[in-house]
Amino acid sequence: MAGRNYWLDLFTAVTWQEFLQAGGKVSGFRESRWSTLQKIKPGDYFLCYVTGISRWIGLLEVTSEPFRDTASIWKDESFPCRVKVKVIAKLTPETGVPVKEMKDQLSVFQTAGSALSWTGHFRGSPTKWKTADGEAVVKAVLQAAESPVVRPIDPGKLKYRPKALKTKIGLVTVPESEGTDQPEQEVVKEPAAHTEIQWLLLKLGSDMGFSVWVARNDRGRSFGAHRFAELPALKSSLPLQFDDATNRTIELIDVLWLDRNSIVAAFEIESTTSIYSGLLRMADLVAMQPNLNIPLFLVAPEERREKVFAEVNRPTFSRLDPRLAETCRYISFDALRERLGKVKDFVRYLKPDFLEELSEACDLEQES
Repeated sequence: MAGRNYWLDLFTAVTWQEFLQAGGKVSGFRESRWSTLQKIKPGDYFLCYVTGISRWIGLLEVTSEPFRDTASIWKDESFPCRVKVKVIAKLTPETGVPVKEMKDQLSVFQTAGSALSWTGHFRGSPTKWKTADGEAVVKAVLQAAESPVVRPIDPGKLKYRPKALKTKIGLVTVPESEGTDQPEQEVVKEPAAHTEIQWLLLKLGSDMGFSVWVARNDRGRSFGAHRFAELPALKSSLPLQFDDATNRTIELIDVLWLDRNSIVAAFEIESTTSIYSGLLRMADLVAMQPNLNIPLFLVAPEERREKVFAEVNRPTFSRLDPRLAETCRYISFDALRERLGKVKDFVRYLKPDFLEELSEACDLEQES
């Protein structure tokens, strides 16, 4: 269709299912998107993308002018700014098209910066896309609908995220109190799990050919028969030229991967019951060095996934520039263990961007 525009339409696995269950006839957005929505015309296409799993899941054709309505479609939010749509193609999360498989076809991957720079193009919808990019996505989704390929997904990535609350600084969460009902045995087991994950990340980075760093106060630890200090790739000092406060913060991050003088990735392992010290460390780093372009990862048990997301999006962290949720991604303990089991025979050939598929964005703005 001549003059057709293409717009990003973000869903979670849950809101996509709710959209379909309601008949798949109306797509909605937050009130803050009203001015953008008014630019969308009948005949335009929505490129439907599921956050958390980073896959294209469908195509919608706009069939009406924008309107406001609060009729119930989605459980947790009303998304009152709406347009009527017609489903052109729909996939399941398992048959969705991984965005990384289109790396060579989409201009969003040509942005200079870190391996995760492309994620900045998926932080709000509707967003107008270049015609060539839109046409490439349409082609890929239609092909997937005709010849679906099943790619298993970690079930945790399909769950709800914490409910977003609108404030003058943007979307935030207000986590509930932990209370005192946490199982006592959980606290006893956590240090061992933390040490295991720390070792796995150190060994993985080393096997990939990087130098590695472990938090200065953890250098004496060991996992089983493996002493951290005996790992050949472990560095004894960091070649960083920041102020003392930044250096001291970086030295206490659980695990770093380094390529010469550059930090390739930073990992904080969150396994404590109530104190997210790693989140504070990451926040301090972002506050002191807002232009530091380092992929940051929060690694935590699957059962604490929602808690991590809620904490990352607290008002305190949302006031940072950039917001902590924009710079950090989540990896579950189980996902890490499972992936390491699958790549052990060719780990030395891996590149850092494999962490993108393994991890999950924490940014609430990605849920439309």
